[in-house]
Amino acid sequence: MTITVQDEDAGQRLDLFLAGRLEDLSRSRLQALVKSGHIMLNDEQSLPKAQVSAGDVITVEIPEPEVYEVTPQDIPLEILFEDEDLIVINKPSGLVVHPAAGNPDGTLVNALLHHCRGSLSGIGGVERPGIVHRLDKDTSGCLVAAKSDRAQQSLVTQFHDRKVTKLYLAAVQRIPPKPSGTIFTHLGRHPVSRQKMAVVNPGSGRPAITDYYVLHRDPGGPSALVLCHLHTGRTHQIRVHLRHLGTPVLGDPVYGRPDRQPGAPPRLLLHAWRLAFTHPCGGELLTFEAPIPSDFDPYLPGDDLLDRIRHAEPEDLPALFPAGP
Repeated sequence: MTITVQDEDAGQRLDLFLAGRLEDLSRSRLQALVKSGHIMLNDEQSLPKAQVSAGDVITVEIPEPEVYEVTPQDIPLEILFEDEDLIVINKPSGLVVHPAAGNPDGTLVNALLHHCRGSLSGIGGVERPGIVHRLDKDTSGCLVAAKSDRAQQSLVTQFHDRKVTKLYLAAVQRIPPKPSGTIFTHLGRHPVSRQKMAVVNPGSGRPAITDYYVLHRDPGGPSALVLCHLHTGRTHQIRVHLRHLGTPVLGDPVYGRPDRQPGAPPRLLLHAWRLAFTHPCGGELLTFEAPIPSDFDPYLPGDDLLDRIRHAEPEDLPALFPAGP
């Protein structure tokens, strides 16, 4: 593919600029592609730290898939949909998406390689075949993976262009100050704890937007169930935004304090409930809903409200909560 740098992006590092355009590829993967000459700046090999200027032309060539070094493993999967181009699963809490330091196997990628018999898009590299987006280890719910390169390219574009609907359920400590609202901040690495994300100044982070709606308030304690509509897909976005709101997700060991949450659940109560996107090849709109885990039962509202949300488009959600549910 070919990317032309616009005026507003001038001055950025090449690898950071590409990370904002090719969100399915990790920054380390992009750096490796730059160093290997698969990504060229104005037809010349460059360095990841090179600054881009307005009008620069960047060409990106994804190499042929490497032989997988990740071992296929027979790990049970709850499949919501599958065809020759993609697969949608209901990821359980506790399952890591792809191998990394500390998690060399037992991941979703290991399971997909076994189930799909190696038939996964290779664009994501050896460790991330077919992966177009991620869910945190302890987050459950809908996740789509690409089985063909054409599906991966289309899905990556849809995620980048914010054409994918992502609705999450979160049980939170303390009731949000308003029945609904929009959280708009910039997120970046925590200045001290590099494993965490944090709300940062605009110049050092990337914009993150989350709409939230309070679905249910616990009459017996200071907790609530919140529906979150993601407009962006930053790392730990919902967890950081809800912590920023003063209502951390129940069971969150990183951004909350489970030891200070009365009756804290044994898992992070964050669930990717609904996922909708356009089929990469057929062109039809596909909508999937992952069954709500039983951990959420104490926090759920009546079925009538959930049914109304199920039949509503994202743009209709504000009308369902004009003054709170």
